[in-house]
Amino acid sequence: MILVLWRLTRGYRLRPWKSPYLRWRLETYWGVHADRIRFRQFWSLAWRQRKALLRYLRWAAEMNRGRHRAPRIDSAAG
Repeated sequence: MILVLWRLTRGYRLRPWKSPYLRWRLETYWGVHADRIRFRQFWSLAWRQRKALLRYLRWAAEMNRGRHRAPRIDSAAG
């Protein structure tokens, strides 16, 4: 889960409220206009929506693990 967060904040790790991807997520899911998100709004919203954000990070981590798995070859089909 931490690896997903690390990847999502690439280039903006010390100021995640300026990350275009995180701004898009906040705007899409919580209706906050991306161009208005500043330090205080970002952390306030992240704290209020922490359960939803953690759920998303867990889901993204699971999708990431699945993407890196080798395709399964079914020996009975061959």
